[in-house]
Amino acid sequence: MSNMNLSELFGKNVFDDNVMRERLPKSTYKQLHRTIDEGLTLEASVAEVVANAMKDWAIERGATHFTHWFQPMNGKTAEKHDSFLSPTSDGRVIMEFSGKELIKGEADGSSFPSGGIRQTFEARGYTVWDCTSPAFLKEDASGVALCIPTAFYSHTGEALDKKSPLLRSMECIQAASLRILNLLGETNVRKVTATVGAEQEYFLIDKRHYQQRKDLIFTGRTLFGAQPPKGQEMEDHYYGSIKEKIAKYMREIDLELWKLGVPSKTKHNEVAPAQHELAPLFATSNVACDQNQLIMEVLQKVANHHDLACLLHAKPFAGINGSGKHVNWSLATDTGRNIFSPGKHPHENKIFLIFLVAVIKAVDKYSDLLRMCAASAGNDHRLGGHEAPPAIISIFLGDELTNILEHIAHNEAVVEERRQLMEMGVSTLPKLKKESTDRNRTSPFAFTGNKFEFRMFPSSESIAEASTIMNTIVADALTDFAEELEKASDLDKAINRLIKDTYLKHQRIIFNGNGYSEEWVEEAKARGLSNYATTVDVLPSYISEESISLFGRMQVYNATEIFARYEIMLEEYYKVINIEAKTMLDIAKKQILPACIYYSTEVGKNVEVLKHIGSFDITAQLAILDDLTKGIAEFKRAIDALDEKVIESNSIKESLEKARFFKNEILPCMEHLRSISDMLENQVDEKVWPLPTYGEILFRA
Repeated sequence: MSNMNLSELFGKNVFDDNVMRERLPKSTYKQLHRTIDEGLTLEASVAEVVANAMKDWAIERGATHFTHWFQPMNGKTAEKHDSFLSPTSDGRVIMEFSGKELIKGEADGSSFPSGGIRQTFEARGYTVWDCTSPAFLKEDASGVALCIPTAFYSHTGEALDKKSPLLRSMECIQAASLRILNLLGETNVRKVTATVGAEQEYFLIDKRHYQQRKDLIFTGRTLFGAQPPKGQEMEDHYYGSIKEKIAKYMREIDLELWKLGVPSKTKHNEVAPAQHELAPLFATSNVACDQNQLIMEVLQKVANHHDLACLLHAKPFAGINGSGKHVNWSLATDTGRNIFSPGKHPHENKIFLIFLVAVIKAVDKYSDLLRMCAASAGNDHRLGGHEAPPAIISIFLGDELTNILEHIAHNEAVVEERRQLMEMGVSTLPKLKKESTDRNRTSPFAFTGNKFEFRMFPSSESIAEASTIMNTIVADALTDFAEELEKASDLDKAINRLIKDTYLKHQRIIFNGNGYSEEWVEEAKARGLSNYATTVDVLPSYISEESISLFGRMQVYNATEIFARYEIMLEEYYKVINIEAKTMLDIAKKQILPACIYYSTEVGKNVEVLKHIGSFDITAQLAILDDLTKGIAEFKRAIDALDEKVIESNSIKESLEKARFFKNEILPCMEHLRSISDMLENQVDEKVWPLPTYGEILFRA
């Protein structure tokens, strides 16, 4: 495809700024932009003109329906389609779409997770147009639909979605940032935007194998599976040559995303076999969130076109890398400044240093909330193993920045080190300057040159939660700074003291070493850092007094909304494990146990035949039969034990108690059942084994 064709393709299905400039009257375009840029209330007259232009544009491209596209608290997307048809008095129809229909829709507020905000008899919920995220067209077998990004509220005004709190947090980080920037003389800055780039990891497997495994269909991960002879230990998949079938899939992914205006930039093989990654360019937080939801949807939809299945679970296979979603976060001004760009002389860059120590303070003070937003039943299997960061929150700054802060904290002059050239021993290769720091792949929250990379987040979840938390906690720290600096009689001295005192108070959160080491676990404990191994351990921090006070001050969540989200996360945790446990029992009883009994019977028949034929040495056959029968007996006992625990869980009503029961009682039973099954898999003839093995799934896509 030529550059011209690509430029024509990109954003083809998006009602973006270029389309609005072309189709809207100048006055309407300016008024809409004032709403977007200055946060003004959208006027009904403007919405009416925009709706008409949007309708005409969509119909010209084949659209017959429109939908308010929103993101309920299950982390997915939702849509209810209405046609543009409107009846006339003479029995005909016309195509209509009003400003009222653009601005507001109605959905069932009780049928989505609400954490008690909406009861079954309280069904009303409203979708409200987010004019800061462009509308787009979705093409599928049902035709073409105009999708309007919206927020989702209850009848009583509480947020029922992921986007509303994100939009609130974007406003609070902007307000706090502007206070600091104005104090430092940057009075020409009118807007500060939280920006995000989310790397998306995923697995691709043969669709036939996927359809043969109930665990993948019902839970997204393999609940049984012995390790194959080869895993990822040869390190030959990472950045390796992409197979032709996968390359065709990736090509279609790029084209579909580009049409939707999603700037898919990077694609490559990831570390684990059958694992891959896609990374887009940065966008404002809410647009990046919308785009990531589209990325996940397109990844799975396009997989069907290529007889593949796309797995987004955080840990679909035991023993190899899980999949994360690295959330790269930064702040940008409307004057073109990346606030977290250190510049050539970072020790002299007051803006950078103030915002840097604000992040340090925020992450140290609210590390529990960062850990909480990455918590899920699936991610519990991923964190701390196979290149995923540990569950202990820390910040990687690198030696250069840490050294600068150390010198400032101890009133020492910062001496800039001259960047050395890399010596590669080949005269024809260009000489490159060494980077100021290496990258730390074990850090959950790492500074990577001009942004922070939150690496704990699981691959299947909406990035709205992580973005909301990061915006809110940093806004809180900046607000504290602004209140202190606004009282200062000598601003320069106050800034230096603020940077010094903040670093000294919160330096415990900075760790530039190996996050996988046992020594770090002990050191983190000595530093007083939290280590929440599981979702159940960390979730109560969501409803702590400190958390409720923070979100209330920043006007991101009220107490009702926080408790609702806490309840939803608890419910999701034990419901996920309950489905997994029931799926395990189903597979174990109906597939694995019968296969093992059949195979042991065949071995037994063989032993009997050899006994009747003559005096053969059948020691090996008897030993195999003995191992099989013992394994089958143990497998049956493990099935019964898990079955009993699942039944017992039904009597527990309180959510936290139920979640703890699933963690402490049911998960160990599941792990035990799996270990016996995996042992039997290595004993039973592969022609008899009822499930596609890890070797087949991971190496035959």
